[in-house]
Amino acid sequence: MLPTGAPEQVCAVVKASVEVSDGRDWSVVPALSVNGTNIIVTGRWPRTAHIHDEQWLERKAETPESWIGALRAEQSAALRADIFTFGQILPATSPKYSYRTDMESIAAVRTASFHDWWEKLPQVSRKNVRRSQKRGVEVMVKPLDDNLVADIVELNKDSPVRQGKKFVHYGKTFEQTKKDQMPHLERSDFICAYSGRELVGLLKIVYANGTASILTFLPKTSQYDKRPANALIAKAVEICEQRGVSHLIYGKFRYGKKNQSSLLEFKQRNGFEEFLVPRYYVPLTAWGAFCLRLNLHRGLIGLLPSGVIRAGVSLRSVWGSIATPQGRCSSMLEQPNRLRQMERSIPPAGSNQDQEA
Repeated sequence: MLPTGAPEQVCAVVKASVEVSDGRDWSVVPALSVNGTNIIVTGRWPRTAHIHDEQWLERKAETPESWIGALRAEQSAALRADIFTFGQILPATSPKYSYRTDMESIAAVRTASFHDWWEKLPQVSRKNVRRSQKRGVEVMVKPLDDNLVADIVELNKDSPVRQGKKFVHYGKTFEQTKKDQMPHLERSDFICAYSGRELVGLLKIVYANGTASILTFLPKTSQYDKRPANALIAKAVEICEQRGVSHLIYGKFRYGKKNQSSLLEFKQRNGFEEFLVPRYYVPLTAWGAFCLRLNLHRGLIGLLPSGVIRAGVSLRSVWGSIATPQGRCSSMLEQPNRLRQMERSIPPAGSNQDQEA
């Protein structure tokens, strides 16, 4: 809540609209702009309001009382919500407000010192970075121009399946691919791994609030033996140190009760730690309060036992391998071999919101 004696906040509320992506397509949705912060509403039971692009937003100030007041006063069906949620920003991990709080599991690397990060890596991870260099992979920062977009188009064509799911960017046109990479362009770096003239990996990071967040991470499956994923992470940590960034964030560390996955294994092997950061939930209606009491805001991933989640992921991977003809796989590494997937099959973060299910 606001501290005692705090000055009354001036609240500027404007109806607006924003473009959002589900990974495959872009669409325009209604938004409520409160003191310059765009809030959108998603879901059905319950309907949840949240800050648009919260993870990538350069947040100048937090005005939760203003956000909550504007949402409670909103009458339009498209913007009526049952629950409002917002999170704190690393490195702040102690709760600042007295709203309902869940500690959110965030994956991040401390980037004050590249040397310290490197020395803490497992030996196999350091070997993979060196192996990438020995096999001719060059990692560089490039501007987003038409040449890079054309390279990303080819990179997207590498495989129709990643993490046992249809890859939403597979087969996208030049125009679609360019649009996907435009958000937050002025605060982004495109870290590219090349083998000769071939783009074998892409990592896009967005800078905000003294941290950097991975928005797109796409190593080329068919070039796994060159270890582009490890090389890209190493370069990102190096750049963050040079920029004076405190943390490099890669989505969540754990998703609900899911404690095992190839993505979690990859993050651990590459020096990502778990940070528990407060996420607040504010009921806006009686139904929202009821859902919070029953923890329905956490969704299935937050409610189901970890064993059930693992079984579901395994079934999804099997179905993905059956539904996709093997002839379309980019290489034998595309087959669902759990051990190989630990460092290989990394989905792009952000464009599909780094989802794990």
